[in-house]
Formats: sequence, structure tokens, C-alpha cells
Amino acid sequence: MTIDLLARDATANPSGERWRTPARYWAEMSAATADLAAPVAAIDREALSFNALDMVVRAGGVPIRVASKSLRVREVLDAVLQLPGYRGILAFTLAEALWLSADHDDIVLGYPTADRAGLARLVADDRAAARITLMIDDPAQLDLIDAVAPPSARTELRVALDVDASWRSRGLGHIGVHRSPLHTAQDAVGLARIITQRRGFRLVGVMMYEAQIAGQPDATGAGDGVIRWMQRRSAAELRERRGSVVSGIRELTHLDFVNGGGTGSLETTAADLAVTELTAGSGLFAGHLFDGYRAFDPAPAAAFALDIVRTPAADTVTVLGGGWVASGPASPSRLPRPVWPAGLGMLPREGAGEVQTPLRGPAAAHLAVGDRVWFRHAKSGELAERVAAFALVSDGRLVAELPTYRGEGKAFL
Repeated sequence: MTIDLLARDATANPSGERWRTPARYWAEMSAATADLAAPVAAIDREALSFNALDMVVRAGGVPIRVASKSLRVREVLDAVLQLPGYRGILAFTLAEALWLSADHDDIVLGYPTADRAGLARLVADDRAAARITLMIDDPAQLDLIDAVAPPSARTELRVALDVDASWRSRGLGHIGVHRSPLHTAQDAVGLARIITQRRGFRLVGVMMYEAQIAGQPDATGAGDGVIRWMQRRSAAELRERRGSVVSGIRELTHLDFVNGGGTGSLETTAADLAVTELTAGSGLFAGHLFDGYRAFDPAPAAAFALDIVRTPAADTVTVLGGGWVASGPASPSRLPRPVWPAGLGMLPREGAGEVQTPLRGPAAAHLAVGDRVWFRHAKSGELAERVAAFALVSDGRLVAELPTYRGEGKAFL
């Protein structure tokens, strides 16, 4: 089906924000999906639209490239890309990029690849090669591509540089994720010069993702002042360094794009004049890791429900399943969060179980076998790897089922 995120009932307006009243929101989600067997994953169209349009406002006119790993549902990806303010896809594997290139003509691969079979497919398909930009941060990656197909036997390939955006604080050390070995303008320009002088490649873009700003909540009540100080210092350092990187590379070649940011840093990254586009995706479904930001308050657009199958104690119920733990450091923040009925929590010594998950709290006294509990996943796109389809709910009614990548028989990573 075609999802219209600008339909009348999907516009972001206060009267339509049903999630502001949890009892109503989750009751309607339960009623709409009551005939579907658990586990059931659901997307609320109005909440998704609210998040998508809010992100456009936060981006301040800078186009947003959609991070497909944060969705993994093609019909949702297509719907978001129909909205003004969104342009292009940031894919997470080459196999996924090749699959999506049948219908999309602006795909940047967000990470370097060593997929030799995928590269062989790419170089044999001029249409796909014109639509996909590979990510590079090391000459060895160029060597690998040439080993698959030398420049004389293939079309010219589009490549972009991934430059480390972490903050190397004099007192605190490395702040941010460990990605590219390229950090300074000298590093980036050096590799850019190699690419521009090397046959078979065309340097078209630069990406610098500031995870320490975009992926760090700053309104949790614990150490927020330190977090905000770090983000201000990091943003100031990055603005200067990114400007030097981009200006240095532009002396060598034209750049189609300079990509930065993420859901949590749309405002600050958009204010950087060196940036021509942003990337975001997690804020669309809004996994619970995106609670606790000052800049935005996303709607819980995606969630999943599990059936209660036991009541082992007056204050405890047990649901079937639940062990859908998100990637990242092993900590409680990566567990699914029970959100409705309110007042349930996981047992510290059991957490989210592979087959069953006990939940304890006052709400248990009012629940019975066969009732459902709604959870929010920690991350946005990873929920799609657990289900074949999302139920699409609009205005409290089930309107469609949307296949995930998994439901379409795809498992990319």
C-alpha cells in the first residue's frame, strides 16, 4: 500500500497527539491489533507523521537523508522520502543498497564494505553504480575493490570519505564512537588526493557523524550538565575541523554532499555551514533510547505487544517472549521497556528472556492470562529484525500490514 503521511488524520496537531494520553493510545493499539497473534509489532501512522514532520522543522531547511537501518520497512522508507525535506537513503550494507537501488537513485552506503560478491554485482551494473556511493576511509578498501574488478574492466565508482567526528579532549580523551582512522583535515585531504589521482573512482562526498552529540541524551536528570558541556565543546571543535576538512577537499574536487548529524543533533549540525545534508532515522520510530532529549519529544510510533501466559504471583505476570535486546553495551538501557499497562518492570535477575519474561508491579494484580503488555524497543530499526510485518494503525484502526525486510525474505546484517 501507499502510506500518506500528510493525510488529514496524520498531520501533527495537538488534538491528534493521542500518545499524550497513554491510557487511550495503548488501549486503541490493543483494540486495533486484537485479532493478530502475538508477538505483534505495530506502527501508529499519526505518531510516525508527527515525528517525521518534527524532524523536518528541526533540520531548518537542510535535507535529511534517511538511515534505512533505523526503519527496515520499505513502505515506510518510501513514505518518508515522499515528504518535503527528505532526500536519499543511507544504507547499512552493500547487499541492501543493491536491493534498494532498483527503486531509489540516491543511496549512500554508510559503512565500508568487504562484500566481494556484492562488489562484483555493483561493477557489473552501471545503473546501480550510478545510484550507489561507497564509503571509504582507507586505501586498502580501494585495493579490495580493484582486486574484484580492475578499473579497466568496470565503470567508475562513486565513493565518499568517512571522517571521524569524535572529540579528542585533552583532559577526557576520546569522546564518541570509534569509526574512521581519518580525524584531521590533513588525514582526510591526504586520502582524498589519493582517490582523485586513482583511476576508477570518483570522490563525491564526505560524511562525519557526531555520535557523542546525536546519540547522547541530555535531559535524563543524571549528569546532564556535564553532558551538555561536552556537547557544546565537541560541537565547537567539530565545526572548525569539519570546515577545514571540507574546504581542503574542495580544493581537489567537487563534492556532491557533506553529510553529518543524526536524530539527536539535527539543530546543531544544520547550523554548520559546511554541511549540505543531515542523516536521521531513529527518531521516526523513536525507540526508547531517544527519550530524555531537551531538543525534541518524539512520539512512540513503533512498539510491540506480548501475551501474558502465566501469573506466578499476585504481583507478577509472565509474557511469552521478550528477549529482544538491542545492540550496544550490555546494560539495562538496551532492554525492551514495558510501557503499558503502566507500573510493570523486569526482574533484575532475569531481565528479558528468550522465551518468557516475568514482569512485576502493581498493575499485575489486574491482569490475567491472555492479556497483552506493550513494550518499546530500545533501538528503532532492530525491532524489524524480529517480526515479519508491522501492523499499521491509523486513528485507532488497523489499516494495513507492512512487511519488514525480514518479511520480504531479507536479512542483511
